[in-house]
Amino acid sequence: MPENAAEVTAAGIARLAGVGRAAVSNWRRRHADFPLPVGGTETSPAFALGEVEQWLREQGKLAEVPLRERVWQELSGDPAGAATALVRAGCVLLLVRERPMEWLELAAASDARLAELLPAALEEVLTPRFGPPADRAVHTPAPRELLPAVPLLRGVAELAAERGARQTYEFLLGRHLDANPRQYTPTPPEAAALMTALAGATTKGVTVLDPAAGTGTLLRAVPHPAALYAQEAAPEPAALTALRLALHTDADVRARAGDTLRADAFPRLTVDTVLCHPPFNERNWGHDELAYDPRWEYGFPARTESELAWVQHALARLRPGGAAVLLMPPAAASRRSGRRIRADLLRRGALRAVVALPAGAAPPYGIPLHLWVLRKPVAGGRPAPELLLVDTAELSAGGGRDNVDWGTVHAAVLDAWQPFDRQGTVGEQPGVSRAVPVLELLDDDVDLAPARHLPPPAAGGGAAELARVRERLADTLRLTVELTPQTTGPAGPAGAAQPAHRLATTVGELARAGALVLHTGGTGTTAAATPVPVLTEQDVLAGRAPSGTLPEGAAEEPVRTEEGDVVVPVLGGGAVARVVDAATAGAALGRNLQLLRPDPATLDPWFLAGFLRGTANNRQASSYASSATRLDVRRLQLPRLPLADQQRYGERFRALAAFEDALRLTGRLGEQLTQGLYDGLTDGTVTM
Repeated sequence: MPENAAEVTAAGIARLAGVGRAAVSNWRRRHADFPLPVGGTETSPAFALGEVEQWLREQGKLAEVPLRERVWQELSGDPAGAATALVRAGCVLLLVRERPMEWLELAAASDARLAELLPAALEEVLTPRFGPPADRAVHTPAPRELLPAVPLLRGVAELAAERGARQTYEFLLGRHLDANPRQYTPTPPEAAALMTALAGATTKGVTVLDPAAGTGTLLRAVPHPAALYAQEAAPEPAALTALRLALHTDADVRARAGDTLRADAFPRLTVDTVLCHPPFNERNWGHDELAYDPRWEYGFPARTESELAWVQHALARLRPGGAAVLLMPPAAASRRSGRRIRADLLRRGALRAVVALPAGAAPPYGIPLHLWVLRKPVAGGRPAPELLLVDTAELSAGGGRDNVDWGTVHAAVLDAWQPFDRQGTVGEQPGVSRAVPVLELLDDDVDLAPARHLPPPAAGGGAAELARVRERLADTLRLTVELTPQTTGPAGPAGAAQPAHRLATTVGELARAGALVLHTGGTGTTAAATPVPVLTEQDVLAGRAPSGTLPEGAAEEPVRTEEGDVVVPVLGGGAVARVVDAATAGAALGRNLQLLRPDPATLDPWFLAGFLRGTANNRQASSYASSATRLDVRRLQLPRLPLADQQRYGERFRALAAFEDALRLTGRLGEQLTQGLYDGLTDGTVTM
């Protein structure tokens, strides 16, 4: 094997073949000719990518490795580390984007010669975009560092020729973030878009700073900037962010590595906007050495109030009248140790709004975070007399990660903020928003949690709405009774023999025979003008419409559902399968989902979905890893039956699905009616 041959883990093999990791483990046990490990550890072995490709082809499990998969496997297995390799790849992509003809001339040289010539060419691109070497996060790699990576860099450039430089980088960065979830805390693009709108950073020519830039999601959400400034503590994320922004926009990009609070990289900078998702609950943020720092204009933060240090840093970097939006933990709005700083922010008009988001809107996903909207006071101006409080926690049905109704949240927040920002006040919306007089908040606690100051909404929409819910519940209960299936009678259609006694096949065998096609879900991205809905794992489990949306871009084309597809969650151990209907068709397939697209001339989709839901079937096709149950869809079994018999089973399974949907609706309506009556009786809107 060549010294620098790419390696791939079991997870990478599973991605290449479109199967679960359990299937790869089974191949290793059952096939003596499966490639032997060439690296890694005993618990996480690595295999030669070329040997794995050849074996998969010989077994009929792979026709051809897509270029993007090959490039990703080479990058993730780079000896220098995936992050370092991604930085070098980003440098080359910037060269390809800005000087394509020069790259073509360089690429014609041998590997050794290309490694010698690249540094000078990269320097001519990096300096105009990021500034001199001493002042930037992206450093030019030396020839000896580039030589082992030349095959990867050539592959990256080839992929850019297919997809574009920006899209290629977004694809590779997205894969890197997915593979290292504990190393990064990415802000969801929907939250970034809301923060950008609240800050007014959608206008052309704004200058924007993110002092805790992470991977650059907040700055990337700014549509027409004049200049973007980023600082991140760790060098590699700072470099990744700089390259991401430079490939995304033609604006000036200045990115630095370093501890923002202790070593501000832009001490004399003033910008129009600051966007920030700071680290939470830090104790070692510099409290002891920063006691006399001039940034603490509103009070010296306590050791336990690192978030208020970030708030004041943001205000210090704004021009007068400039706006900042920070993602904050909810405790920052009510901790007693921060009440004096909160009070001064209110008295001087610097804090303009506090918005409570639903749980799952951003990491950490288990708590409902807040957005603080701030504005730098103008000398001689009058402090604002009111603070806008918005609570969207109850506007997103279900809650939880990947389960936030961002359309509803955006509309509720901006419908309250935009008139308030223009007029200084806004009409009250019970349970959602209210402009609260500052004097009302300046008590002993200075508690700014929105839920504590908003009037409750009318119980269940009032007595009339509760009556409508009761009527719908009664209709649904009658429908449920009608749909309740019979449990007696023949075992199969027309008295057919038990399917268990018939010759069985597996999903994997059907896929190899061409009777169905398998697709694995993922987030993907989109370049479409309108948002693309995503069918999430939670949507399939709850039997509801697609609730997710794809981020902007075209780095990785998503899998789109079609009517008649069967979608199966692969995590959790539950027996669930959903047939895609006309209303769901066209949605992108989300994470942790596998899609089976049957040939209608061979397989009935309802027959397929019904047998995939069998408890015994799921048990024998499941494995356990890291306390989670994972389903190997290829091992699921179903009987070999003529299409006419399949369709008779399919009719029965379709009726069961309708009964299940009616039960779900009954439960939701029952909960809504019960809670509405509790609320109405306690607040007096429903009489005895």
